[in-house]
Amino acid sequence: MATEQQQSHQHTFVYGGQAVLEGVMIRGLHAISVAARRPDGVIKLRSFPPPGWAQNPLRKVPVVRGVVVMAEMLTIGVRALTYSAQVAAGDEETEQPIPAWSMALTLLLALALGAGLFVVAPLLVTTAAVDRLTENSILSNLAEGVIRLAIFLAYIVFIGLMPSIRRVFAYHAAEHMTVHAMEAGLSLKSENVRRFPAAHPRCGTAFLLTVMLVSILVFALLGTPDLPLRILSRILLMPVIAGISYEIIRFNARHSGAAVVRALAAPSLALQALTTRKPDDDQIEVAIAAMNGAIEADRAAQAA
Repeated sequence: MATEQQQSHQHTFVYGGQAVLEGVMIRGLHAISVAARRPDGVIKLRSFPPPGWAQNPLRKVPVVRGVVVMAEMLTIGVRALTYSAQVAAGDEETEQPIPAWSMALTLLLALALGAGLFVVAPLLVTTAAVDRLTENSILSNLAEGVIRLAIFLAYIVFIGLMPSIRRVFAYHAAEHMTVHAMEAGLSLKSENVRRFPAAHPRCGTAFLLTVMLVSILVFALLGTPDLPLRILSRILLMPVIAGISYEIIRFNARHSGAAVVRALAAPSLALQALTTRKPDDDQIEVAIAAMNGAIEADRAAQAA
């Protein structure tokens, strides 16, 4: 999924989104557009405004804005996934607004599971297997980072074996290719979209990999305190790490033509081979519908 949506110095908005169940979500300037295919083959499209709380002055504060954008994307993602799941099941007409408490609970559970798998578990393995062999805090934190990255890669490979997730990965590629075509100024047709690669430098996979690498550097500065304090420090510093990672992704996107930036982005682009699959024409059609929906919703909002 492309995570960054900011305005450049030329006030050109950068579209991005994510794959959902049998569909694609695109984040526009004024609206979010979700396109998904029903079991009977019909594409359903729905647009809704971004959450009001996310539109605030903090979006202009470096590092802090990354936390705001991440929270916004998590909120939008849950709503988009809910709608796409209903469309894929053929009962989107019965959609009810998601209560705030339900949204908050869902996000908290997702964050708790993510923290347990990618923060606490690597630390426990490091404490049990590595710290017995060395008292060097740098080596310990480096080993923790390598273990965290290994768990992350194993997780992606494992879920990629599921047929339903493989279809989501194909929509993921379709979303990237459509964003590429739009950014190239081409008309959004299947033959134009197919000219572009499945990987995109603003993908959420690139963001997660950056988080993994930045966390190694940040945690290395903390030494090796007692286990409870180490766990607490990892959890409390994750927003800071996410904010720093967002700034790195933002910088790379603005300087994508530089050879050094391309070299630094190469690992994340290669990693996207695990999170994308070659889409078929029907999946590209859905991605195009989502992009056109976001563009039209933005035009309508600007005209109003």
